[in-house]
Amino acid sequence: MMEKSSRFISLSGLSGIFAGTFALIGAAIAYYLLQAENINYFEGSRNFYSTELIIKLFFVALSVLIFSIAFGIYFTVQKSKKNQLNFWNPLTKNVIIHLAVPLFAGGLFCIALLYHSINYLVAPSMLLFYGLALVNVSKFTYGDVKWLGYLEILLGLIACYFIGYGLVFWAIGFGILHIIYGSIMLKKYDN
Repeated sequence: MMEKSSRFISLSGLSGIFAGTFALIGAAIAYYLLQAENINYFEGSRNFYSTELIIKLFFVALSVLIFSIAFGIYFTVQKSKKNQLNFWNPLTKNVIIHLAVPLFAGGLFCIALLYHSINYLVAPSMLLFYGLALVNVSKFTYGDVKWLGYLEILLGLIACYFIGYGLVFWAIGFGILHIIYGSIMLKKYDN
C-alpha cells in the first residue's frame, strides 16, 4: 500500500520494449536517409549535413518520440486499470515534471547544437540529457529506472569521444537498452 502511494508503479515493461523497437526503426530510417545523400556514415568522420537532411532526421526523431510516448501512455494506463490504480494523480504529475525539465533543457540544447552546425554532438547530448532525466525521475518510480539512466549517461559520454558514430550509440541507447530494460520490467513487475 505504501509503495502504491509513494512510487509510480504503473510503468509497463511493454512501454520500454515498444520505445526501443520504434527507436531501432527510426535509426534504420535515418541510416537510409544518410545513404540516400551518399554519406558513408560508418567511415566515422564528422559529417556535415544539409539543412534538408537535418529536417528529415528531426522528423524521424520526433516521430519516434511521439510513437514512444503514445504507446507508453497506452500501456501504462492499461496496467493502471489492471491493478485498479488511478493513472492521473499527484505522483504522475511529479513524474512528468521531473522528467520534463531535463528533457526540455536537453531538447533546447540539441536545437542550439543544430543551429550552430555541431550536428555530431546531438546524439550524445540526447543520451546524456535523457539519462539525467531518468535518474532525476527514478525517486518516484522503480529503482531500475535509475540504472537505465546511468547506462544512458555512460553511453552518451562514450559517444562524445567517438564522433561520427552517434547514430550507432543512439540506436544502442534508445533502442537496445530500452528493449532489454522493458523485458526486465515485464518479467519483474508485469505479472
